Amino acid sequence: MSATVLYTPEVLGLATGLSRYRWDADLPLQGDARSKSCGSTITLALALDDAGRIARVAVKSQACAIGQASAAIFADAAVGLTGADIHAAGLAIERWLAGAAPLPDWPGLAAIAAARDYPGRHGAVMLPWKAAMQLLPSP
Repeated sequence: MSATVLYTPEVLGLATGLSRYRWDADLPLQGDARSKSCGSTITLALALDDAGRIARVAVKSQACAIGQASAAIFADAAVGLTGADIHAAGLAIERWLAGAAPLPDWPGLAAIAAARDYPGRHGAVMLPWKAAMQLLPSP
């Protein structure tokens, strides 16, 4: 039996790509999330447009490569989405991680799909969605 490779070059590339979302303390919505299983943390800052859609994203991270890659995947696709979109995606990802649903249709998520086989990394995968779900109204 072969082990699933978790830290692929694609995951590591995503993790380093998080630098595209430099911290901006002037963004009005700010929230934190911490993974209980691995201790990874992120602080997420958002700005919304007049229609209540995400207009800007900034991330401050002290997370493992999976948490950083997850945050980059979140930030790459979050602009233009509503709170309802984020909540629906977060719940779908939680169900997928629990083995109760297929891989959700979030751009780039397949890059960290191997993390599903590592329960200790599930909290890191969820970091950006947990932080965003605290900041945005639920449907």
